[in-house]
Amino acid sequence: MLAGPPSNSLQPSPAPSPRRLEGRVYQLHIKPQTPGERGLPKATVPEVRLLHSGLEGDFNRYRHEEKHDDPIMAVLIVPRETLEQLGREGWPVRPGDLGENITSEGIAYDGFRIGSHFQIGEAEVEITKPCDPCHFLELLPYVGKDRGPEFIRTMLNRRGWYARVIREGPVRTGDRILSVI
Repeated sequence: MLAGPPSNSLQPSPAPSPRRLEGRVYQLHIKPQTPGERGLPKATVPEVRLLHSGLEGDFNRYRHEEKHDDPIMAVLIVPRETLEQLGREGWPVRPGDLGENITSEGIAYDGFRIGSHFQIGEAEVEITKPCDPCHFLELLPYVGKDRGPEFIRTMLNRRGWYARVIREGPVRTGDRILSVI
């Protein structure tokens, strides 16, 4: 008769399987190149194509002029939940106001982590770095120069996440955002 392992032996437990995060595209935002204008706020569009260089039809002056079109900053994602939290704090931030390309829904801000991959519609992105708040946020009508420093402090660790495009493809409002394991 074959004996099994002693009942008091310590067997390594299997590693917990990573939890798949799932949300959706709440809104998409772009701003075409307009001489003399910054990208705040961005207009809402129902669908767009994610390219390695960014969203088709979107121009990010800061990324272009200061960062030389760095592909690790191709897409900016901000969770709707963050915007709602800012609203409860007295800041009437609307989707697109922060210059984001994708307003997500259903994945908390801390669900996005550097190096994580997400399928968004038919495209795939990799989260590359957090977006730091900058003085251009003063352009928002409810911020202005007087409240700018306060708003910039408020936005620390909440401005959104930059991502690079791994696989190009169309994305539509309502598409799933699914973590890729």
